[in-house]
Amino acid sequence: MFKLLLIEDDETLFKETKERLTQWSYDVYGVTDFGQVMKEFTALKPDLVIIDIQLPKFDGFHWCRMIRTHSNVPILFLSSRDHPTDMVMSMQLGADDFIQKPFHFDVLVAKIQAVLRRAYNYSTAPSLLKAWCGATVDYDKNLLQNEYGSVELTKNEMFILKQLIEQKNNIVSREKLIKSLWDDERFVSDNTLTVNVNRLRKKLDELGIGHFIETKVGQGYMAVEEESV
Repeated sequence: MFKLLLIEDDETLFKETKERLTQWSYDVYGVTDFGQVMKEFTALKPDLVIIDIQLPKFDGFHWCRMIRTHSNVPILFLSSRDHPTDMVMSMQLGADDFIQKPFHFDVLVAKIQAVLRRAYNYSTAPSLLKAWCGATVDYDKNLLQNEYGSVELTKNEMFILKQLIEQKNNIVSREKLIKSLWDDERFVSDNTLTVNVNRLRKKLDELGIGHFIETKVGQGYMAVEEESV
């Protein structure tokens, strides 16, 4: 049974969400002290974190930053604000998905299921290690290593890289990536994928291989073994 940490200060919404998710066999925990979120996160060791942006003392962005310094646990943001910069900011900080309030509960469940599936189903792959552009890609640990060092990817970043590597030298459309990453692409901004790919490239640049992910304008992205001419 998956443990979910729901960081939500609206007590009515928290209770309703917990009750509904419990019916789906999730263990849902809340926060008792919004000034000690990291302490409670560390003690619980949840499989997924759901964070509201507007919280007492510190906002959800702050806690996302803190969590990401210690863990790559999947993070899903909630927000009652409708400004697109909230979604962009959450993805830049390493969140795996974003849902706007008020939300249909079935959409929340679908997003939770998709995030958990991406995060914890890599072990079903026939091979967890892959060689690409002189680097070793560890799908299980979300880790890339080469002679220049190592970088750790978020679940979404590794999922994108895995899709591109498995179809290397072929263009993977933006639509296909979005549909693979998020069950219902109607609820995903096209910019969400761009943010994730840019963050992936930035990490690959640390190993000197960011340029091997090429953008094909109006089409999608392509992983190559050698730079195309």
